[in-house]
This record gives sequence, C-alpha cells and structure tokens, in this order.
Amino acid sequence: MLRSVLQLVRRPLYWIAMLGLPLFLILMLTSLMSEGLPAKAPAAIVDKDGTSLSRNVTQNLSGMQMVDIKYSADSYTQARHMMQEGKVYGYFLIPENFEADLLSGRQPVITFYTNMAFYVPASLLFKTFKTTAVYTKAGVASTVLEAVGQTEDEIAPLLMPVNITTRGLNNPELNYAIYLCNSFVPCMLQLMIMLVTCFSLGQEIKYGTSIQLLNMADGSIIRAVFAKLLPQTLFWFVMAIFMEAWLFRYQGYPMNGSWFWITLSELMFVLACQGFALFVFCVIPNLRMSLSICSLLGILSFSIAAFSFPVESMYGAIGIFNYIVPTRYNFLIYIDQALNGIDIYYSRWWFVAYIVFMLLPLTYMWNLKRAMRRPVYAP
Repeated sequence: MLRSVLQLVRRPLYWIAMLGLPLFLILMLTSLMSEGLPAKAPAAIVDKDGTSLSRNVTQNLSGMQMVDIKYSADSYTQARHMMQEGKVYGYFLIPENFEADLLSGRQPVITFYTNMAFYVPASLLFKTFKTTAVYTKAGVASTVLEAVGQTEDEIAPLLMPVNITTRGLNNPELNYAIYLCNSFVPCMLQLMIMLVTCFSLGQEIKYGTSIQLLNMADGSIIRAVFAKLLPQTLFWFVMAIFMEAWLFRYQGYPMNGSWFWITLSELMFVLACQGFALFVFCVIPNLRMSLSICSLLGILSFSIAAFSFPVESMYGAIGIFNYIVPTRYNFLIYIDQALNGIDIYYSRWWFVAYIVFMLLPLTYMWNLKRAMRRPVYAP
C-alpha cells in the first residue's frame, strides 16, 4: 500500500487525472449551468407579409423568454444559410398574404424550422415557436368572433374548451442544472475512475513490476490488487463526497430524501466503477486495450445511460448497454432518493447492481494473476 501511495504522489499524471481534471470538470459543468434554464436562444424571423398582424407576431415572439430574434431575413434561403452557419438555432417563417388569408378564413400556413443537432436550444425554440403560432391563431379567431357579436365569456370556451394546469414535480423551476449536472458529473467521475484503475494496473505489466507486486503480496492476487487500489479508493471517496457536497450543499440542488442513502450510493458507486474497470483489465490485461474499452464505454455512458433520452425509446440493441455501466444505477438512485424522496425499498435493486459490479472481477482474477506472473507488454 505504501508503494502504491508513493507511485500516486510521485507521478504528476495521477495528480492531473485524479485531482486536477475532476475538479476542473465539476466546476466547469456547474458554472455552465448556473443559470438553470437556457434562455434567449438566437433565432431569425422571415416576414414575407409585412402587415400589422405579422409585425405583432414578430413582437410577441421577441418578447418570449426563450427566444432572441437576432436577425430579420429577407428570404427562406437566407435564413437557412444562417442556421447552417450556426448563427441561429431556428427561424420562423410568416408567408405572404398572411393577414389577408387569415381574416378571410383561408388558413395560411406558418412554418418554423429548428436545428435539432443542438437538441436543448432547438427544443426550446420549437416550443416557443409553436406557442406563438397557437396564440396567433387564437387571437385572430377571438377578433373575428367579437366582430360577429360574441362576448368574451362565450368566446373563451370555444378557443380553450379544456383548461390545463401544469405542475413540474420535484423541479418546478424546470432547472436543467438539477437534472444534467447530477448525471453528467458522476458520469465524468466514472470515466476518470475507470481510466486511472486500468492505467495503474497496466503500468505494472508494462514495466514488468507486477512480479514484484505479487511477491510483496506473498503470491496472492487478491491482496496485491487490494493494496494497489485501496489508496486510490480512499482518494475517490473524498472526491465523491466533495462532489455530493458541491452539488447539494453549495449549488443548492434539491435533496428530498435521505443523506445517508445518497452518501452510501456515492461510495458504492466508486467501488462499482473500480470493480467494472478491474473486470475489464482482468479479461484483457493489456494497457492499451483496457484503456480503450473503458474510454469508449465511459464516453458512451453519457448517451446510453439514458440521461436525456429514455431507454424505452432506444433501439433494443443499444438500450441494453445502459445496464452494464455503473453510472446508470447512480442516476436511478439519485432520481429515487434526491428528487422523488421515495422509500429506499424502491431503490434496493440499484444497490444490488453496485454489489454485482464489485464482485464481478473475482470471476476472472485468475487471468490477471497469470498475466502479472508473466508480464508481456504489447504496445
């Protein structure tokens, strides 16, 4: 263990990978999302009508919180070029003779385009564009009905026969940071834990020092791996507790459940990530290949762990991979305990999944022992 501690202290790469980079990413992600809900996504307006009604539509659209009408394009082609160049995330097209057709009952078509390659701002623009189009239609219908003698009390049930009340449970402010930071930050930590675990074990085989490590452990691979990884584990525990305190205490994200279960989840999450990385290295005791596999799965976890896209809507061949990454279960426990505050009974299987990840390397430890006895570095 002392040997492992000295290796961590003496090599700057470990300082960067275990301290510098995680702290930088935690602070960067939370600062980027400090505003909570994204606002004022740049957009363009194409007004081919030029009437008072179309100008009212443009004015109403400009007053929306989510939209910043930065450009007024003369044509569809010009607006499309702006979106392709990344100047805007979408544009709103008002057709010619819009007012005349609308007042005469000919149902003009309002068209709006959003660049869904940028999912969050484009989704907000789509919602705002659609709301503006619906309100415009309702406003004109109200004017026409008033002109034929209908009163406001008679018009309201016709335009909106069913009143809708929306309540955002557990995140009423629709704060994106509450959702994304508590998923992306642990996912980033998972990636770093897996990489450091594989790198530290791979270095032993690369430089042929694995024989010395086994001899110090009296030939026990369990003892050797335990002594090698325990100092890292303790450091990752501190980092996980810091992450929890930073998100829930200093950032003020909601905690509707038990601090004990969330803290236990973070500590078991560290062990699960190490167990998963250790299993990968046991199966493929090669520095380059194990790092590549952990990097690939760690990066893909941002997508396959279903942070922003539900598993039920994924293709089956893709969705099944969300069950093999520890961050998925960390996310589910966070939703159950911190956001929903439900009884731990409903999260019990996610904790069992942690234990499975911890025990998984034991099934292939014999292969790691064989590789450490006869270290062969394959670049």
